[in-house]
Amino acid sequence: MSFPADFVWGAAAASYQIEGGWQADGKGLSVWDVFAHRPDTIYNGDTGDVACDHYHRYQDDVALMQEIGLQAYRFSLSWPRILPEGTGAINPAGLDFYDKLVDTLLAAHIQPYATLFHWDLPYALYLRGGWKNRDIADWFADYTTIVVEKLGDRVKHWMPLNEPVVFLLIGHREGRHAPGDKVCDQDFVYMMHNMFLTHGKAVQAIRAASPGACKVGSANAGAHTFPATESEADIEAARQAMFSPHNPWSQGWWSDPMMLGQYPDDTSIWGGYAIPVQAGDMEIIRQPLDFFGFNVYQGVAVRAGENGLPEVLPRLTGSALTLTQWPVTPEVLHWPPRFYYDRYHLPILISENGLSLPDWVALDGKVHDPGRIDFVGRYLRAYKQAAAAGVPLVGYMHWSIMDNFEWAEGMKHRFGLIHVDYQTLKRTLKDSAYWYKDVIASNGANL
Repeated sequence: MSFPADFVWGAAAASYQIEGGWQADGKGLSVWDVFAHRPDTIYNGDTGDVACDHYHRYQDDVALMQEIGLQAYRFSLSWPRILPEGTGAINPAGLDFYDKLVDTLLAAHIQPYATLFHWDLPYALYLRGGWKNRDIADWFADYTTIVVEKLGDRVKHWMPLNEPVVFLLIGHREGRHAPGDKVCDQDFVYMMHNMFLTHGKAVQAIRAASPGACKVGSANAGAHTFPATESEADIEAARQAMFSPHNPWSQGWWSDPMMLGQYPDDTSIWGGYAIPVQAGDMEIIRQPLDFFGFNVYQGVAVRAGENGLPEVLPRLTGSALTLTQWPVTPEVLHWPPRFYYDRYHLPILISENGLSLPDWVALDGKVHDPGRIDFVGRYLRAYKQAAAAGVPLVGYMHWSIMDNFEWAEGMKHRFGLIHVDYQTLKRTLKDSAYWYKDVIASNGANL
C-alpha cells in the first residue's frame, strides 16, 4: 500500500537553528540571540550565531534536498531579520534572503512550506512586553502582510506559529528556553490568549495579502496519547486524555481554541484565572484552516481505569528510548491523526517527526544511522494505518533536514538526515537520507 497520490514528502528546519548570520546584513536581535549569550543557559555554551551557516550556504543545502528527492521543505522566517525592531522599517537584505531561498527551492522542484514564527521573537518587541502585550497580534499581522506580499506569488502553504505550547510553557513559564522567564499564572493566561489572537490575525493577513489561492494550517504540539488496547473503552479514554483540561500540554488548551473557538471551562491548572476574552476575540481566533499540522515525537499509552477515567500507563522498564530520552511510540502517527480528524475534520500534516541519535562520520566517510531508518520506518507504517482508517493525509515533514542548534541542548542532539560537522560545516548525507530518497520515490510503498 502506498500513501495517497498527492501525498507530500518533505523535511523541516527553523531559522535560528540553522541560519547563523545572527548579525548579518542588518538583522535585529531575537530573544534567542540574547538568551543564548547568557552564561549557563545552553549546553556547552553553544549558540546559534553560526549554527549551520545556512544563511550563506542555502544554495548548496537546497541542492542536497534535491539530491534526497524532497518534494517540500518546511522552513521558518526570522522576524527580526526582516523587521529588525519587530515593527517599522523593513530590512531589504533580510527579506531578499527568503526571496532567493524560495526561488532556489522552486528551481529544484521543491515546494516551500513557510512558518512565520519559530520562536525567534524580536528582542525589541520583548522589551515592549512581547506576548504579554495584546498589540503583538497587530505587530505580527503587519509582519505577516509584508512577508506574504513579497513571497505569496510563489509560496502557497503557510503556518503562522510553530508549537505555541512549547515557546510559551518552556520559554515563559519554566524559563528553560528564551527568553528565560517564569511568569505567574495570571500573566500566562494573558500571554496564551494574545498568542491565539496573533494566530487568528495572521491567518486573516495571509488570506488578505496572498495574490492567489493558498493553504493555511497549523504546526501544533502538545500531549499525544494512544489506547493501550483497541477496545472501545481504551480508545475513548485515550481520546479524552488528549483533550483534557487538567493537563497543561493538552490539546484542549492548545488546539481547541483555534479550531473550535472555545477554551476549556476549567482553568484550575492556571490558578483558576479567567481567560481575558473580549467581545469578538474568539471569532478572530477561530479562522478556517485548510489542514491541521502537528509536530509529534512521542506519546503515552492510556486505558480506561476502574473508575471510568483515563489512566496513563507507566513506561515499561527497559523500553526503547531515543537520545533525548523520549520513548519510541510509533502509535502516535496512527491514533492522534484519527483523534484530530474526528474532532476538527481537516486533513492531517505531520509537520515534524524524527529522533536524535549519536551520529558521527565513520572511518569509511559515511554516516550510518540504522536506528533512524528503523524509527522513521515504524512511524510511517503507523501513519499508513491512519490513512487506512480513513484519515486524509497531506504529507510528512521529517525533522530535521540537517543537524542543527537544538535550543537549550545546543549541538548535543543530531536530528538531521544530513550530518553537519560544526567545525568545518561540511555536510554529509546519512544512510537515512538515501533510505528516505527511496521511500519518497516509491511513495511509501516500500515500507
